[in-house]
Amino acid sequence: MSDAYNAFLSDIEIPSETAGPLTGVRIAVKDNISTKNIPTTCASKILLGYIPPYDAHAVELLKAAGATIAGKTNMDEFGMGTTTENSAFGPALNPRDTTRVTGGSSGGSAAAVAAGLVPMALGSDTGGSIRCPASYCGIVGLKPSYGRVSRYGLIAYANSFEQIGPMAANVTDTARLFSVIAGGDRRDSTSVDKPYDITGLRADIKGKIIGVPKEYFGEGVDTGVAETVETSIGRLEELGATIREVSLPSIRYALAAYYVTCTCEASSNLDRFDGVRYGPEPEMNLPWHDAYTKVRQAGFGPEVRRRILLGTFALSAGYYGKYYVKAQHAKQLIRRDFQRVLTECDLLAGPTMPNIAPRLGELTADPLRMYQTDILTVPVNIAGIPAISLPCGTAHGMPVGLQLMGRMFGEEALLNAALAFEEVA
Repeated sequence: MSDAYNAFLSDIEIPSETAGPLTGVRIAVKDNISTKNIPTTCASKILLGYIPPYDAHAVELLKAAGATIAGKTNMDEFGMGTTTENSAFGPALNPRDTTRVTGGSSGGSAAAVAAGLVPMALGSDTGGSIRCPASYCGIVGLKPSYGRVSRYGLIAYANSFEQIGPMAANVTDTARLFSVIAGGDRRDSTSVDKPYDITGLRADIKGKIIGVPKEYFGEGVDTGVAETVETSIGRLEELGATIREVSLPSIRYALAAYYVTCTCEASSNLDRFDGVRYGPEPEMNLPWHDAYTKVRQAGFGPEVRRRILLGTFALSAGYYGKYYVKAQHAKQLIRRDFQRVLTECDLLAGPTMPNIAPRLGELTADPLRMYQTDILTVPVNIAGIPAISLPCGTAHGMPVGLQLMGRMFGEEALLNAALAFEEVA
């Protein structure tokens, strides 16, 4: 249990019969997760002033466990970005070096934990949006298996990928938060009734077979990052794990398959923000299509507009088969590759991100380069499996994340291995 967690509890006296597992704990919530009577904007101008009349299922569970919502955290607009610079409120700053980004899109949640403002936070992960900022800010972030946490109340960007997940300063607090939010929910047809029992958390990695995909150390991975992660994998071996090189050849299709699919889903999901149901009121003296266009142009930032356009193009007549259908085929290849290697191995290990946190403004002028930084995280979202980012050292003076990936609904083994590594890191 973290010192921050104990400090929060020490100031509060509550009868034991009413205390919940998170009683007295202040938790930050990413601004795309609905909070009753608290503004939820997805860091977008188009949702300024929107106050949800209900809580997301994960927030309901936090409150039932005794937690206090400390506030909403900054993010890339609608979760579209890797740096938390695509925000109507300005960028989040990395507490380790305020000239650098936090990572995205859950950058505000990561920064709040890394700065010690809260011991835990909720983020969401569509293509690495929990693990990326966890790596850049030097904290722990867990992307659960698809369906392990209800998405009810999560404002949709790309439904087939995204998951709400916990972020904290250490593995124990990450597991504690996960134990509260995991489980089924009848309001989310994709959720699975698989709760997580925190009493099973123990440092356990001896005898595990850990696969190291050779593709995770290929072109584009910073030398310093690779060396730090390789040293960390050596520590796993010292703890009694067997290290085995494996190959995931199909992940060369991952970025293309992910960005085609998620932009198509974004094009559909964001259609509702039209100035009628959500967003600023349109000018009623204009033709409907002109008013609709004007509202969306003013309300959405450039990255959101770019992804909506890309998705609309990929779904249009004559291109659906060339792009969207091919992306779905590629996704199946990637899933089969992960199933194959995770039949042979208990876990997989590699870098979370190919680089350290970039300087502010370094990637915003080059969207393609920004997309390429997701190469090591998006395959997990395509496969639907769980993954965790752990601080494992530094490169060039900034934090580096070790990414452990597990079998579908294998969070128990993943967290136990993570705890074993944390105890010797």
